[in-house]
Amino acid sequence: MNGARSLVETLIASGVDTCFANPGTSEMHFVAALDQSAGIRCVLGLQENVVTGMADGYWRIAGKPACTLLHCGPGLGNGVTNLHNARRARSGIVNIVGDQATYHRPFDPPLTADTEGLARTVSAWVHVSTQAAQVGRDAAAAVQAARTYPGQVATLVLPADASWNEGGVVAAALPVPEPAPLDPHAVERAARVLRVHGGKVLLLLAGAAVQAEGQALAWRIASATGAKLMADFVNPKLARGRGRLQLERVPYKSELAIEALKPFDHLVLVNAKAPVGFFAYPNLPSIQYRSDAQVHVLSRPEQDAVEALRALADALDAPEAALPDPGPRPQAASGEPTSDKLAQTVAALMPEHAIVSDESVSYGRGFYKASHAAPPHDWLHLAGGAIGDGMPVATGAAIAAGGQRRVISLQADGSAMYTLQSLWTQARERLPVTTIVLNNRSYKILLGEYQGVGATPGPTAHRMLDLADPDLDWVRLAQGTGVDAARATSMDQCADLMRASFVRSGPFLIELMV
Repeated sequence: MNGARSLVETLIASGVDTCFANPGTSEMHFVAALDQSAGIRCVLGLQENVVTGMADGYWRIAGKPACTLLHCGPGLGNGVTNLHNARRARSGIVNIVGDQATYHRPFDPPLTADTEGLARTVSAWVHVSTQAAQVGRDAAAAVQAARTYPGQVATLVLPADASWNEGGVVAAALPVPEPAPLDPHAVERAARVLRVHGGKVLLLLAGAAVQAEGQALAWRIASATGAKLMADFVNPKLARGRGRLQLERVPYKSELAIEALKPFDHLVLVNAKAPVGFFAYPNLPSIQYRSDAQVHVLSRPEQDAVEALRALADALDAPEAALPDPGPRPQAASGEPTSDKLAQTVAALMPEHAIVSDESVSYGRGFYKASHAAPPHDWLHLAGGAIGDGMPVATGAAIAAGGQRRVISLQADGSAMYTLQSLWTQARERLPVTTIVLNNRSYKILLGEYQGVGATPGPTAHRMLDLADPDLDWVRLAQGTGVDAARATSMDQCADLMRASFVRSGPFLIELMV
């Protein structure tokens, strides 16, 4: 057995059943080993940033890691942006990165790079396998690292000779590490703050705290104490719709965030970070909460947020509390497209247990209020701020759901061009993804940011931030990748296209002119 075959068999033994790949010459023995095994589904992405983004989306829905297959340092470099997003989302991913054979590397062939150095910028665990006999053991360790709570990026660099040489040994799966234990003193401190200060306390939720069980526990605490609840802006996955809270995120814009957090004397962090601005702006502070507010950590990201909330609810003797009824499901909107109307229409028409992959950027910041009365669904966000993850995350989520859940991809037109190739994979895999491209023919968020630093866009700035001349034709772009598509200029047309797409077995793209 060669090293590549021991790698595949060890991945399977460790529970990895999906590989998102864009291989090259150094990975051909791994490809051959995958060809000889029926235990791993292989999904081709036409660019590495699509590959890594799909692995991120897969983890968020499946709750277990997929592996990626990337070609040397440049291939890893192409995928770094969505590995950055995955790291911020705390997604578990096992990267397999081929590399030069150990004896060939000293000759400095063209594709030689500092692969380990690149990997360390986005990985919690990095290792190079130099001998075939070590590959299986190292693969098991990579999976264990990826599954370390709440999830990590692990990168295994595989020189070509370690892959093709004989002597490979299949390794048994290693135990999944438990979350770090809670601090009982942190629970008691949070309970004391809530008993004394009640309505002046904000519970800021992230991670498992914004899933259904965590929300129910947080609502018990808030109902018993008068505390307010809010989600961290950076949350990769939120449970939403009926049976869940109308939970707003900390606003993106610093001015709005500062205003929203102004009433609170105390912040209790539940797997969240104390809010800071995405960027610095003239005459605005970096922190978004009051400088005299006290910050208390109930649980860190590596601890179990649900366990922490349960312990806090018990410490407060908080009784069960029914979640508020969101009211009737809205009707689909009509007329000229607006952000609220689109959210209302998505809420009106989405199937039960849909998955929303949201990279609507500036257009979608108000979607939550208008879509709360929808059926239960999961909402996936861009967690790292690096645009280009919406369509790959939607693709990986659809694969994780086994084609059983409709995925709705809300996608800004500018960021969609970063990972357009995702559509081809959706077509090849016949995935139930409805993509709504919000075509305003500009990087609208950057126009706002330009004004946010006190500047007025002139002709040069407009030309750098505008996507017209020539216009992008998303219907033709989608059709060129094998995805059926149509354009909508009104909410009535958009609603009709959404209804039709939701009963299709494969992907469909709607270009909504906004």
